[in-house]
Amino acid sequence: MALTPDDVVTKQFQHVRFKDGFDPDEVDDFLDEIVVEWRKTLDENAELKAKLAAYESGEKPAAEAKGEEPASAVVDEVPAPVAAAPAAPAAAAGSTSATAGIIELAQRLHDEHVAEGESKKKQLISEAESEVERIRTEAQAKQREESARLERERNALEARITELRNFERDYRTQLRSYIEGQLRDLDEKSNTTDSTPVSAIGL
Repeated sequence: MALTPDDVVTKQFQHVRFKDGFDPDEVDDFLDEIVVEWRKTLDENAELKAKLAAYESGEKPAAEAKGEEPASAVVDEVPAPVAAAPAAPAAAAGSTSATAGIIELAQRLHDEHVAEGESKKKQLISEAESEVERIRTEAQAKQREESARLERERNALEARITELRNFERDYRTQLRSYIEGQLRDLDEKSNTTDSTPVSAIGL
């Protein structure tokens, strides 16, 4: 099945977490631009096909029916050799020649529009691919920068935790030594008091 602008508009993508991605709004805006240009090309193509079919069937094109541009104006655009050709003896021959010139002109315009549309499509695709690559490169660079920053913060926190643990260990050691020293002093004072005679303390 051929891809249409509506397929681009209605296409849904799954959101993937914890992986590289793109800004959805930026992607949607760019796809909208592609759809607008694509629809314009398809409309021009359909219009030219309708004109060509009308000329081949001998009917008046829609533009003439609305009074926009008479067929003579189109005939005037036929290349000089066809427009300047001498009138045929019979009216049928002149009509056939004019019709052939109009068909040739319509076909050439159709081919030009198709080629222009293809060129525009390729240009848009190329620009889209370049934009996607730029966004991917920026996202990867930002991810690397963010990972490096988080790594530095993690190392700093680990160093701080190690420092606090060392401080706690030293503090506990000093506090234990202080308490043990105080207890020894109390024991020594208690022993000294117990060994002193009652008469020595005035009783």
